Amino acid sequence: MYAYHAAPWSSPSSTNNGRDRTSQHQQTKQHGPSSSSGPVSETQNRCAGRACNPPMGNLALGRGLLTQSVCGVNSTEPYCSYQQMFSSTPSFHRDTSCPGAPKCSKCNAALPHQAHLASAMTDSSFRYPDTWWQSAEGVETETLQLNLETEFYLTHLILVFRSPRPAAMLLERSQDHGRTWKTLRYFARDCEDTFGLAEEARVKEKGESGAACTSKYSGAFPCTRGEVIYRALSPWYSLDPYGPAAQTQLMVTNLRVRLLQRQPCPCQAKDPDIQALPTNHYAIYDFIVKGSCLCNGHAEHCVPANGYRPARQRINHVVHGKCVCKHNTAGDHCEHCVPLYNDQPWQAANGIIGAPRECKKCKCNSHADSCHFDRGVWLASGRRSGTVCDVCHHNTEGRHCQSCRRGFYRHPSRPSSAADSCTPCACHPVGSRPAISGGQDLCNPSNGACTCRSGVGGPLCDRCIVGFWGFHGYGCRPCDCTGGDCDPYTGDCLSGSDLDVYYTGGDSHIHRGPSSSELATLFRVEELFSALHHSEKCQCKVVPIGSPKLFCANEYDYVLMVRIMAARDQGSHAEVEVKVKKVLYHGSQVNIKKGHITLYPESWTTRGCTCPLLNPGSEYLVGGHEDRRTGRLLVNTKSLVKPWRPSLGRKLLHLLNKHCSSSSSSSRKTATERLQNANVFSLQKKN
Repeated sequence: MYAYHAAPWSSPSSTNNGRDRTSQHQQTKQHGPSSSSGPVSETQNRCAGRACNPPMGNLALGRGLLTQSVCGVNSTEPYCSYQQMFSSTPSFHRDTSCPGAPKCSKCNAALPHQAHLASAMTDSSFRYPDTWWQSAEGVETETLQLNLETEFYLTHLILVFRSPRPAAMLLERSQDHGRTWKTLRYFARDCEDTFGLAEEARVKEKGESGAACTSKYSGAFPCTRGEVIYRALSPWYSLDPYGPAAQTQLMVTNLRVRLLQRQPCPCQAKDPDIQALPTNHYAIYDFIVKGSCLCNGHAEHCVPANGYRPARQRINHVVHGKCVCKHNTAGDHCEHCVPLYNDQPWQAANGIIGAPRECKKCKCNSHADSCHFDRGVWLASGRRSGTVCDVCHHNTEGRHCQSCRRGFYRHPSRPSSAADSCTPCACHPVGSRPAISGGQDLCNPSNGACTCRSGVGGPLCDRCIVGFWGFHGYGCRPCDCTGGDCDPYTGDCLSGSDLDVYYTGGDSHIHRGPSSSELATLFRVEELFSALHHSEKCQCKVVPIGSPKLFCANEYDYVLMVRIMAARDQGSHAEVEVKVKKVLYHGSQVNIKKGHITLYPESWTTRGCTCPLLNPGSEYLVGGHEDRRTGRLLVNTKSLVKPWRPSLGRKLLHLLNKHCSSSSSSSRKTATERLQNANVFSLQKKN
């Protein structure tokens, strides 16, 4: 009996002849072991974590079978044949028994009840047990060919003859849709005489062991219901069914059977009266091609492939050729990975140990829809990862889409996988220069900070700083004015209250501001003093205003609104040139007026940059102390430095006048009167 269950490559019994297997192969012909279109949910469970394969079935079912001839094509043809004798005796004990006299009838391909077409070989053996194909009378050779729409696995072939089996025949297969053919097996009553081959000897083809010849299935008895069986794997477990060697041996796109030599039933020779009857033809009941969909161990369910044309409508149990892939694989045969799972090289599953060898997902940080495997990258990583992401989205770039592309920076509050993690740089394209030497990014790709050109200021590098004019692609040029200030657009000198006179500490000496050439020099070194350009060196702690009690306890000697103009490195210390825009408060020992003064950051000598931050071109509210010995206005880590806002000025005026006590009430009154006379409460209008 045949066994079409359990192991995927199980094969039928090798018994030569016999009626006792007919009912079993009829069941296989109609149904196969199970339907090849099982529920998807079950498929998912069967393939989870292990190799899997679609069920086997009859590849000929539902497909057209081609022959060279059919009886009764041109006209009605008479024919005679031997009918099967029913007996409880096994057929291999009756091989030399004659089943009585032959019975004669007529064949006409145009009449359904007399037609014996090729489709009869692939119909249901249960519904139509006595249908067969028959060749034209008198043909010496015949060819049967099955063309498949895609690649399948062939495990074995079963032919059930109505006429005596041929004395010689060939089984051939093609793996390239009929362009080339290879012989799988030679069948002959006498291998040596017919093919020049010894029994079971293999033909050498291109240095490889080729097809063997067997006489097992070429005897004239039985005169009907004789079988021919071919097994592609014997034993099946000696080979990984999904490996390259198995594909070479099992994969098929076309199957061809060449019937080379008829032989009469020996019973005819015993009766001279029936020797002249028309029995010179081939006739076959069943053509069963056992196989399965080719899925490389990554699917257990298949659907119709492109090019499939059913031989008849509403036919069940067809073995289809397009895999419903699992294990993150894709393709008609699960022969490659899905677009975003190419971190490792694709592999077929291992059918011996059951390892699925799933495709691994690429690490593209959710910014790519596909990736490809790069062998060089894979080898360089020690065979750990070969990911190269394709077409990075969301303004990212890099092998893993891990970097922001030019003109964008990584937003600090967004995860790297977020679609908006790369934010456009806001730096002015004219006033900015590449943030990294030799690069092209207009802002720092890690934090978005802008790097201004010479004479340009502002957080976005979008305007000239004080003392410079003519915003253009090379920066801003220094003002050519006695006072230093000029119109930032025209370069016209400004006069009057904008003259750059400044005071330092309690010193009554008047100091002239730096000349235009000195301002240019100061700007060139201002980057040395700004934590904006040296964030790796300066991590300044911001001093909060705090409660009224804490604020007043600081006893600041001055509270000013200033614009940072430039800075100068004096070796032992640094000087920052500022323009006083408003005087909110100064102590009795400190005399400060509007104009240019110098602040002295103490942190320069110990840290190499200014803390708190004082960026050229920006306006700040600054509160600090005076060095009593030198009269210098100091800026240190205890100083209050905040970006200027009118609301912040109003808040500090309220604290100074309502909460902070002084050494004498007269000093407090003098300060209050000075503030009122200067109209500093009107802070909504910014200078």
